[in-house]
Amino acid sequence: MPVVKDEGASFWGGPDRLRGRRSECATLDELISAVRSGEGRSLVLRGEAGVGKSALLGHAMTRASDLRVLQVVGVESEMELAFAALHQLCTPMLDRLDRLPAPQRDALTTVFGLSNAGPPDRFFVGLAVLSLLSELAEERPLLCVVDDAQWLDRASAQVLGVVARRLMAEPIGLLFATRQSGVELRALRELEIAGLRTDEARALLESAVRFGLDTSIRDRLVAETGGNPLALLELPRGLTVAQLAGGFGLLGAQALSGRIEDSFLARIAALPEPTRLLLLVAAAEPVGDPLLVWRAAERLGVGGSAAADAEAEELLVIGERVAFRHPLVRSAVYRSATPKDRRAVHSALAEVTDARIDADRRAWHLGTAAAGPDERVAAELERSSGRAQARGGLAAAAAFLQRSVALTAELERRAERALTAAQVSLQAGELDAALGLLTTAETGVLDEFQRARADLLRGQIAFASGHGSDAPPLLLKAAKQLEPFNLDLARETYLDAWGAALFAGRLATAGSLLEASRAARALPPADAPRPSDLLLDGLAQLVTEGRTAAAPMLRRATDAFAAKDLSAADNFRWGWLTTVPSNVLWDDESWHTINARQLRLARDAGALARLPIDLTAHAIQVTWRGDFTEADAVIAEIDAVTDATETRIAPYGAMLLAALRGRESEATALITSAAQDAADGGQGIGVQYSQWASSILFNGLGRYPRALAAARQAGADTPELFLSAWALPELIEAGARSGEQHLAAGALDRLVDATAAAGTDWALGLAARSRALLSEGSVAEGLYQEAIDRLKRTLLRPELARAHLLYGEWLRRHRRRVDARRELRTAHELLTAIGMEAFAERARRELLSTGETVRKRWVGTKRDELTPQEKQIALLARDGLSNPEVGARLFLSPRTVEWHLRKVFAKLAISSRRELRDALRGAES
Repeated sequence: MPVVKDEGASFWGGPDRLRGRRSECATLDELISAVRSGEGRSLVLRGEAGVGKSALLGHAMTRASDLRVLQVVGVESEMELAFAALHQLCTPMLDRLDRLPAPQRDALTTVFGLSNAGPPDRFFVGLAVLSLLSELAEERPLLCVVDDAQWLDRASAQVLGVVARRLMAEPIGLLFATRQSGVELRALRELEIAGLRTDEARALLESAVRFGLDTSIRDRLVAETGGNPLALLELPRGLTVAQLAGGFGLLGAQALSGRIEDSFLARIAALPEPTRLLLLVAAAEPVGDPLLVWRAAERLGVGGSAAADAEAEELLVIGERVAFRHPLVRSAVYRSATPKDRRAVHSALAEVTDARIDADRRAWHLGTAAAGPDERVAAELERSSGRAQARGGLAAAAAFLQRSVALTAELERRAERALTAAQVSLQAGELDAALGLLTTAETGVLDEFQRARADLLRGQIAFASGHGSDAPPLLLKAAKQLEPFNLDLARETYLDAWGAALFAGRLATAGSLLEASRAARALPPADAPRPSDLLLDGLAQLVTEGRTAAAPMLRRATDAFAAKDLSAADNFRWGWLTTVPSNVLWDDESWHTINARQLRLARDAGALARLPIDLTAHAIQVTWRGDFTEADAVIAEIDAVTDATETRIAPYGAMLLAALRGRESEATALITSAAQDAADGGQGIGVQYSQWASSILFNGLGRYPRALAAARQAGADTPELFLSAWALPELIEAGARSGEQHLAAGALDRLVDATAAAGTDWALGLAARSRALLSEGSVAEGLYQEAIDRLKRTLLRPELARAHLLYGEWLRRHRRRVDARRELRTAHELLTAIGMEAFAERARRELLSTGETVRKRWVGTKRDELTPQEKQIALLARDGLSNPEVGARLFLSPRTVEWHLRKVFAKLAISSRRELRDALRGAES
């Protein structure tokens, strides 16, 4: 059950007697009032130790007497146990787990050790906790209070941060108190708690001193404590009447928290040894379980009378739970103890902790109790790490392994455990720790295979850290070293290196695509090729021999990854790389099939770290299909996921959408920012993509010289790959329109070669359209008609609309007004329906030149009044998803989804979900 901390009532005289906190109390009262009225709120109280954060939390809990209140307190020694704080918070609600959707229920039972399912994504756990809290709040508004949040275990802090950011229409309040805001809470509303005003501080100090105090000494104490309430109450205890009267022995230059801790230390040192030992047991036992504390104390020879002195000094209260007056008391007790005493206390706690109930906490106590290498304890910590990984607690798993490494004497085993710990730290996102563990491993005894694994890890860390240009040579080196030991792993590492080289693009300093491809081509063929083997062979052949030679192998790879029986593991392992052959071959159907499966698997698995990547690919696809409404919804979902997970991803989908719409200021801002971020991170593919998007934007706006410059840059990079080829039609159109025929002709030669190997309607349709731009007479007209016929058979409506536009422009220039009007009208209607505003304006101007009057059709609609999130929820509801299903997709509670839908219905003037389809369609037209 939650650790109960009654600091306000026990030590501060009750929350109603808070001095100088009128404004802060008013803020808390307003939050509680909002929760009562059904509005979700979160707030972080941030301030130094002793400033009164816990007392303010006590005030909030008193004011919330009509609410259900749950409380948890972070404990420093508990930080390495994954989901420990979350489990304490949720314990009163575990009987409600069966009311959750199965995936969410499974996520929570796994992290709480109640089932053995695979490790869930921690952000999916956050959604499950939000659902659980929402379920509880349906009965009665809920206030969750988290004190000493700086000491929450990382997994719990991440989940609670996710929950706090998603609170909207639920009657739930989430209050944190912390000394400093970690990354998990950084995006939340924050209230800084400073020291008391001078007059209030003086009054508090005088209430704590039982005799007259010289005003100059009083003012000096107030000034030097900065009005810190705990310091004002605690520090005078250590000063004599003479010192207080004359000012001798007052505060030095030490940090305030250190001074307060020193005051506690002086009082602790004066206590009998059994009392000090009891305090140390309580400080080392994180749960605050009095039975456990007394059993451990008994093993150390400490009797029941030892508590009286600690309680008389107001350092500790032992009731239903064990509670220190202030976290600094716990800190002072633990840090002032000798290493020998600390080890003895942890050993006693390990002995009284039931391994059947809490094996991991017992292992942690054993690890802390060990004075030197101990293989039995190191092995137990290793097993605890495995259990933590199974629950999804990667940070905790890494911490267990790090301690296991420290207790391992045998050099070979120590190096192997350090390698494993580095791998887990990488998975947990602890990149600096992973590098440190790699160094530990490399200073030990490693065989050649282990050294190759270390190099592989180093390359993976470089890629994960955003240093795109550093990763390819490291991965290539590792792949080469792995060849004699594990050819399958070597091939996988070459594919990783190829992907890293593609990512680095022109910014790669070493380990280029050509180098990676040549090394892969030199490998012996796989006996029974896996999909990843086909992918590696096809991509390597593409770079070394060209599209025509590589096309058969690329098609085999595409078929393998599009196959219905492909394992989820293969889909997850290779991600976006699996769609590269489809892009190279201009195969829109297989691209759609592969991405749709990856997206479905990521959703089903709750793999939120992967989901933004798959959603970005989906956003690009639906934008190419001309479904800008769906693209808006997908981009909003990307924003929802990245907001929930506090991750970043390049806005590739949003860039393409803004470029095709022709919204110059929006597109330029996205493109400029993304290009700079990509350049800073050594990610050449991002720079190239930005240039390609720029070429589309400026072709739509009719600024052909700028489009030509951008397309030339995009087309020059990695010429054998898809982005360079995709840039060629833009280069040809811009070159033809700006009088740079020789540049357009050179690009056309490259495009014809690239598309001939593909042979799809997408490829051949673009080739015909581009050839028509540089042709004359009946040849040009035949090519335009071929382009339209072919592009009609694809999913790519924007490309079809542009073919009609170019054909219509050609007809008008040849004075065929009637025919031109037909094509331009078709183009204008298509472009307008899609939402390609700049290209549609081009068509409108051309129609005006034929003598036809066309009004601009970009007018506001009812749907334009919807926010992106409302639009997204409306579309999902239109498609038949229930409120819980929509909530699971967008990391919202069902109640919040219902709240948004009510606003959607009001804006669209409808009253039911059945009317959504017609209302959204009507708003389009």
